[in-house]
Amino acid sequence: MSRAGSARIRVTGMSATRFTYLGPEGTFTEAALRTLPEAATRELVPMVSVPAALDAVRNGEAAAALVPIENSVEGGVTATLDELASGEPLMIYREVLLPIAFALLVRPGTALTDVKTVTGHPVAQPQVRNWLRRHLPEAVWESAASNADGARLVQEGRHDAAFAGAFAAATYGLEALVEDIHDAANAETRFVLVGRPARPSAPTGADKTSMVLWLRDDHPGALLELLQEFAVRGVNLMLIQSRPTGAGIGNYCFAVDAEGHVADRRMGEALMGLKRICPKVRFLGSYPRAGVSAADVRALRPGTTDSDFTAAADWLTRCMDGREG
Repeated sequence: MSRAGSARIRVTGMSATRFTYLGPEGTFTEAALRTLPEAATRELVPMVSVPAALDAVRNGEAAAALVPIENSVEGGVTATLDELASGEPLMIYREVLLPIAFALLVRPGTALTDVKTVTGHPVAQPQVRNWLRRHLPEAVWESAASNADGARLVQEGRHDAAFAGAFAAATYGLEALVEDIHDAANAETRFVLVGRPARPSAPTGADKTSMVLWLRDDHPGALLELLQEFAVRGVNLMLIQSRPTGAGIGNYCFAVDAEGHVADRRMGEALMGLKRICPKVRFLGSYPRAGVSAADVRALRPGTTDSDFTAAADWLTRCMDGREG
């Protein structure tokens, strides 16, 4: 995250002192937020849901919100993707990657044989499914609004155990019966810091651009037409996920993360091409990639650099002026 500091969230007044996040206290989202240097000087306000955290930004009650958007095991976090695709536009300013390992949190004195019901965020379940099958095959899973909220439910006696970060145990008067639980090694979750729209930060050479795309109509090759706008310009896609629009079965939009910055010629021209063929394009921002520097980014293939686009535009101008034989 060393390059993320160049992104400035433009707000004034009391809201400038607040960041919201998916709460309650003790979530992985809070842990991710506290890795940002500026979090030390902000009031961190937990919210009951992703929509509530983002609405606080839309309403001017907070400068920004940190919310989960992608998990390396389960994929996209649909609540976040859907909120960013609808409602008043918001912009992603940066991302945070956090390694994820769960602990089984219980009330003091609880043994593994006492656990009959377990809870956690729905995204957590696929990450601990095999562990549950091996160690608690009869336990009933019930989802919670967040992993920390699951810990709160255990504290209140409504469930026997919760999958959450071990760091949440002290907050809720629980103990970690088992730690370092995960079905997939090196599991991690990506979080994004979201604010109101403003000019993107300057390119770093290791950037990501996010957007949501809508199809004009359902016809053979419709998705291919979208993908070609990226492919012919050498833009690498890092994520593409379909989401229902709510307009009926078969109506989808696509959440897309692409490698590069809107200021890059290849990305800018791809976005213009998409705007021509899509009834709606929502630009969600260009921002530094977490944990990646320009030296880590693979070289662009010939014909896709900014200088290549500039040279082609100059050649076309000469053709129009009659100076190219």
